Amino acid sequence: MHSRPLREADADPDPLVQFRRWFEEAAAAGVRLPEAMALATATADGSPSVRMVLMKGCDRDGFRFFTNHESRKGAELAENPRGALLFYWDPLGRQVRIEGPISRLDEAATAAYVRSRPRASQLSALASPQSRPIASREQLEGRVAELAAQLGERAELPVPSFWGGYLLAPVSYEFWQNRDDRLHDRLLYSRTEDGRWRIQRLAP
Repeated sequence: MHSRPLREADADPDPLVQFRRWFEEAAAAGVRLPEAMALATATADGSPSVRMVLMKGCDRDGFRFFTNHESRKGAELAENPRGALLFYWDPLGRQVRIEGPISRLDEAATAAYVRSRPRASQLSALASPQSRPIASREQLEGRVAELAAQLGERAELPVPSFWGGYLLAPVSYEFWQNRDDRLHDRLLYSRTEDGRWRIQRLAP
């Protein structure tokens, strides 16, 4: 499957359906964390940054992830709300690139996701001033322990006001399949004026 052809005739006309097919095949192949994706953002003047995050769902609206609004990516999305995602599944020789505008999810979606996380992860999110300098790891661990003591055994921890979800609404998808001799297959899905998806083959 690492060099299996990607033909236009075999590609689903709907890129979300095609993505889900490849995602399921990656999971079936034993890829660790097939939902891991690189998220690229940029400042208002175009200075880029990229990091790995976890996809927390995808549907007709787009691809969801969660983070600290005060992190570097949160600050960049506040001033330049566009981004790009990259999924890379090496055992299958596949990549998927997705680009589009990014918006915040509502508070209800954020609260639902936060409540689904392990308690220790919720405490870490409350304690961490993400992307900002800290004196030491011991200081951070001390802050987690302090919060755990303060909050005790209460059934629900507070949802941080500085933490929440984002949705990337795709305007393009690119499916990349490794092939021998560097003649890789690349199919680009892009929107037409009437809102449909057009498929074009790109040179490797």
